[in-house]
Amino acid sequence: MLGKILVTGGAGYIGSHVVRMLCDEGHDVIIFDNMSLGREENIDPRAQFIKGDILSVGDLTNALNQNIRTVFHFAAWKAAGESMVDPGKYAHNNICGTINLLNQMVAHKIDRFVFSSSAAVYGDPVYLPIDENHPTNPANYYGYSKLAIEQNLSWFDRLRGVRYAALRYFNATGYDINGRIHGKEKNPANLSPVVMEVAAGIRQGMQVFGDDYDTADGTCIRDYIHVTDLATAHLKAMQYLDEHDKSLLLNLGTGNGHSVLEMIRTASEVTGRDIPYEVVMRREGDPPELVATSESAYQLLKWKAQYSDLKTIFETMSRVYLNS
Repeated sequence: MLGKILVTGGAGYIGSHVVRMLCDEGHDVIIFDNMSLGREENIDPRAQFIKGDILSVGDLTNALNQNIRTVFHFAAWKAAGESMVDPGKYAHNNICGTINLLNQMVAHKIDRFVFSSSAAVYGDPVYLPIDENHPTNPANYYGYSKLAIEQNLSWFDRLRGVRYAALRYFNATGYDINGRIHGKEKNPANLSPVVMEVAAGIRQGMQVFGDDYDTADGTCIRDYIHVTDLATAHLKAMQYLDEHDKSLLLNLGTGNGHSVLEMIRTASEVTGRDIPYEVVMRREGDPPELVATSESAYQLLKWKAQYSDLKTIFETMSRVYLNS
């Protein structure tokens, strides 16, 4: 199909990996980012860059008035803990900003939308592994903001013909498998970049939030997925929308869980560095275990994770944190 692809948040962590893969496949890409979390070194020189904010109608009009056929949406605040103390920030940017984007897409007759959602929409699991039919009951406001967007997408599909792919991630991690992206995350709150900042000496140590969960070693278990695997899924989702003209909602995970202490131990083994940590109180809204089944993603997209083993994850992160 003719037309350009707009990637909001395309200079950020996940967005930059998707941009890189889109450019690799020969697509005409526009990065749209306000650079609050984006990094200049992540901007692919093959893509056009527009500095702009999803809260600005003028900025969006400037970007969308360029023969756009598909929008990938990564522009969001994503720290679950922060969302519990500053929900207004997340409501304004994540929810209002996305509705603003959707309204401008409709105005510009753009009807393909690939959305970066989150496993946080599920909250505490009722059963494991979690599939797409699992009840949604977010345990933090960040997760609620993603669920609210999904609900609005369903209405925009029904009322305005916007076909969407909502992809629910389970802990994005790692770096470009070919070593081409080097921009570190700004103010990371996720486990793996924090672990690597300790390994690199950027932080003196780290906190482990609780070691009294009902898990093998007492720490939380999560499903970690390599960002290159995520990028592949996004491109497959775009292809699905083009071929089927039908919306979809999918989990993206590995089906395998790893504890916080297992992550720290593996990172230490891969890097050869000590990673000191202190056990502190649990965080509000942290379920003991989150593991996904991605059977639907395989059935519909023929997608499954290829690079999401812990050794590969930390080897690709080491290239960024220890060698750059």
